[in-house]
Parts: sequence; C-alpha cells; structure tokens
Amino acid sequence: MLELLAAASRAGGSAIARGAGCSYGDAAQNERGAVLDMSDFKRVLSIDPARRLVRAQAGATIGELMARLAAYGLTLPVVPGTRHVTLAGAIASDIHGKNHHRDGALARHVSALSLCTPAEGLLELTPESDPELFYATLGGMGLTGVIVEATLRATALPSPWVAVDVDRTDGLSGTLELLAGEERRRYSVAWLDMLAPGARMGRAVISRADPLSADQAPTPGRRTRRAQAYPGTLSRGPLLDVPASFPAALLRPASVRAFNALNWRASPRRERGCPQALAPYFFPLDVLGKWNRLYGSAGLIQYQYVIPSGQESALERSFELMRRVPVYLAVFKRFGSASPGPLSFPLEGWTLAADIPAAAPSVGRTLAELDELVAGCGGRVYLTKDSRLPRETLQAMYPRLGEFQAQRLRADPEGVLSSDLARRLGLAGRSS
Repeated sequence: MLELLAAASRAGGSAIARGAGCSYGDAAQNERGAVLDMSDFKRVLSIDPARRLVRAQAGATIGELMARLAAYGLTLPVVPGTRHVTLAGAIASDIHGKNHHRDGALARHVSALSLCTPAEGLLELTPESDPELFYATLGGMGLTGVIVEATLRATALPSPWVAVDVDRTDGLSGTLELLAGEERRRYSVAWLDMLAPGARMGRAVISRADPLSADQAPTPGRRTRRAQAYPGTLSRGPLLDVPASFPAALLRPASVRAFNALNWRASPRRERGCPQALAPYFFPLDVLGKWNRLYGSAGLIQYQYVIPSGQESALERSFELMRRVPVYLAVFKRFGSASPGPLSFPLEGWTLAADIPAAAPSVGRTLAELDELVAGCGGRVYLTKDSRLPRETLQAMYPRLGEFQAQRLRADPEGVLSSDLARRLGLAGRSS
C-alpha cells in the first residue's frame, strides 16, 4: 500500500481507496488519478467473545462481519441501511443506523484502526494514542489515509429477531408530534409519504423495535425458516436484480404515489411487539439488486440532511421545499449527540434521506435552496451521499473543517489522497 501511494506521489498523481462502491456520490471516484480497490482485503482476523471485540480487514462487509459474529452471540452495534458496505467505507463515512438516538454513530464503537498514510506510513491509531487523527479519519472520506484494518466493539445478540411497534400517522404534524416524544426503543425509523397531497404530505409508517431475547423469539418452523438461517441470509446476494433494460417510465410520480398510498393503507394503525427477523428489518432494500436502474440512465440523487433540535420551523420549511420535487423514497429519523469527528455527519436533531430522480424538473434549484436553509440553521448534508454540494456551502455546514484539514495535511502534506469529492469541495491538498 505504501508503495502504491509513493508511486502516485512520484508521478504527481493522486489515489483514493474504494470499498464496495455504495456511496451515492463521488467520494470514491478519482478522475485524475488511481482508485485502490480494497474489496479483496476482507478477512475477519479475530473475534474475542469475552471482550466483545472483532478485528477485520478493510474490505470485510457489514453482512460478513454480522454473520461471523452471530456464531458467538454477538452483532455490530451500528449498521446502515445496507449490509454491503465495507468496514473501511463505514469508518470513512462514520455510518449511523436506526439506533443513533441511543448508541450514536460508528465512531463511538471503533477501538483501534490501522491507517496507511503517505507521510507517516502505517499507523495504529486509538482514541487515546492519537485522538486528533483518529477522529479525523472517522467521517474523513478516506482523505487522511487508507484504512487497512480496524477493531470494533461488538454488542450482544440475544436472538436474530426484534419486537416491532408500528404506528401510522395521517400527516407531517402527526409524524413530528409522535417522534418528538421520549424514545424508549433501541431502534426507530419512519417511512414518509412525500407525494401525498395537501395535509397528508408527510404521513408516515413509524417503526420502533427492541431486540427479542432468545426465550421470546419465535420457535423454528416453516414461517420462520428465513430468520433461523440468519447468518446465511447476510451473505446471500439479492433475490432479484433490476435488469438494465428496465423501462424507467414505469417509475413516475403517479405510480409511486399509488404505491405509497397502498403501502400506507396496508400498514397497521397501531401494532405492538410484532416479531420480525433482524436481517430484513435492518436491510429491507437489499432484496433488490441494482435497484438504482429503476430510475433510468439519468439515475437518482439521494439528498440526506440533518436539522438540529430546536430548529423545527426550519425542518417544516424543508418539507415545504421538498414538495417541489418528486421524492420517491423518504426515510426520517432522530439523531442523538454528535460524533467527535470534525467531518462526521450526525448531530442531535432530525435527519431525512430522500431519493429524487435526477432528471426531475426543478431539482437543482430546490436543492440549492435546501442547502441554504440547512446551513443557515446549523445543519449539514451527508457527504457520503453528496454529488452536487457547492464548495462555498461546506464551511457553514462543517464549522470544524479547519481541524480536519490540519490533520489531513499532517498525514498527507503532498495531497496524494484525493477524490472527485475532495476536489469539488476543496478538501484535499495541492489540487484543491
């Protein structure tokens, strides 16, 4: 790895590491240099059940780690919405999950990492040994060094099941009122219907869950076979791949609006303690491979932002702006306290991730207004999913940017590590 970085430096070029390619934007693209494919470096090096620690190489995926840990009655404390993300990608993005309000982002659970830097070689970092560089790497978009290995603190896995509470709301005001209350469950997420007209916009199906203990879990049988094979399901591919020839015209506001209405009506008004297999609860979209093809050749933009607590008027204004564009999928959550990393995305407040067809009219203008609104109230956009944020907005959203850049320059003074994202936002070295 050091030789590759040195070669890039001698040639006056740049390099960036790439995992599974799950980023929605240009974080692992490098038009002017090399891309280092880390996906084959995926060994799980050690599991210490007594101390609840797992050490793995950069390319091990969330699904592979969960499958290995399950044999020891353990699981990962934080997982994103797909099991295909690699360990290093998860660290570089400081991923968050449905339990951020309780367990924080991944940064809270990383105990050590091996980082290959152009200036200082291979470093073993911990929060105690080098907190500045360690936390700059958590959420640092791969620009402080190439993550080679990492150690995570695991958590107990009572069973491969969760007990789910479901509530259905009739509009945005009811959704915000219900989610604003004290959250007692470990996991919480809301699916929003952003295409419903009038006061029904923002109606939701809110899902909250806690792990089920082994004695409460359903007994094996035909209906529970999939969940009983939990470790195996995490390593399988999707049930179906969307074909390249899929007619994008089928996915249009009218058809999505009809689907949303059907999904909303099919969900219970109020349900408590329903057992659900853990894997499909966390990763519902993983059953469909190459789902981005649904949006056609123009693709989609996923715009995820967070608005701080106490800024609910700005939050409601953001929903009003969202009415201008067709939001086909919207996921809404509450965040807990912020991570220590200067480029880490989560902060205490509300976050919405919205999938929007890139070719839809008014997308650029609407998102530009949202950028201004989000930055003005102290919020920020998730860089891992970004493909269009302007450079001048970054400083307002990430006021600790200077701290990050100081550590990046220490680890990589020549700007060898760079990406299209880094150049677009002015994050990296000499080519910024």
